[in-house]
Amino acid sequence: MAALPVAFVVAALMGLVLERGVIRFLYGRPLETLLATWGVSLILRQLVRSANWALLIGIVLFSLLFFGGWWLLARQGNWPRIKGTAIAILLGLSLGISALAGFLVGGSGDLGKPWFSTRNVDVTAPAWLRGGLPIGTFQLPYARLFIITLTVLCLLGTYWFLNRSAWGLRIRAVTQNRSMSACLGIATAKVDALTFALGSGLAGIAGVAISLLGSVGPNTGQNYIVDTFMVVVVGGVGNLLGTVVAALIIGILNYLIGSGVLALMLVSLKAPQSFIDLFTFFATTSMAKVMVFALIIVFLQLKPAGIFPQKGRGVEI
Repeated sequence: MAALPVAFVVAALMGLVLERGVIRFLYGRPLETLLATWGVSLILRQLVRSANWALLIGIVLFSLLFFGGWWLLARQGNWPRIKGTAIAILLGLSLGISALAGFLVGGSGDLGKPWFSTRNVDVTAPAWLRGGLPIGTFQLPYARLFIITLTVLCLLGTYWFLNRSAWGLRIRAVTQNRSMSACLGIATAKVDALTFALGSGLAGIAGVAISLLGSVGPNTGQNYIVDTFMVVVVGGVGNLLGTVVAALIIGILNYLIGSGVLALMLVSLKAPQSFIDLFTFFATTSMAKVMVFALIIVFLQLKPAGIFPQKGRGVEI
């Protein structure tokens, strides 16, 4: 249980650093924002694969040299005039020294050995989450019941925060009309940072939940990226209820098609053989995703804004 609050805090802090360091410079440019976050995810995955003491020493040394030198030079009176040249020199020297130090340290024994590597790691669930709840001839695993309960609690907490707290009101106001919110005195920059940190914290909790379903590794989250995008687009951007409904619909469709249940239902209903053959062909996990994705494309042609589109003047801004 201690992993849940720790994961939320650590992920929220990482999200806050990412928002302050990268995302805030890209607001209003959704494509660049998407590419930047995707690039950061690739960097983090590779960092997990190759993280060791040598790399950590190199990063810390680079940060001390670059940002420390920046801070010292910024106190000089002629800093605005030499800023460009000074940053270029600082960057080159810091990179060279830190890379050399990391190379020298990495060649000495265990300091160059990766902490995690690319292998997946099995997570042992607590004793009270092992086993399952028998219901007739079926058994519902306690781990999955815990994940469902955790999801419901996170949804209720997010709903309460967005609709009952002062900062939730500010978030909704900035989302609907940023310019008017700024004119009314709302610190939009703080709202942006808080929103990104909250989303990152919830992602950290989701990571803990995913670890109960199987082994985890650097590429674990990659399996869920496409599904999460589809859920947000189908449900309607900015709508919490739409996200829940879309997740249920997409999840149920994936199961019915991928497990072959839908094909068996068509057989029992004496449907045309062409339909039965079609759904039998897609009765695998990977092919089911292809069919669901095709169905979503067709759906978006009819309702481009999703199941619950945004309403009000903010949609036109």
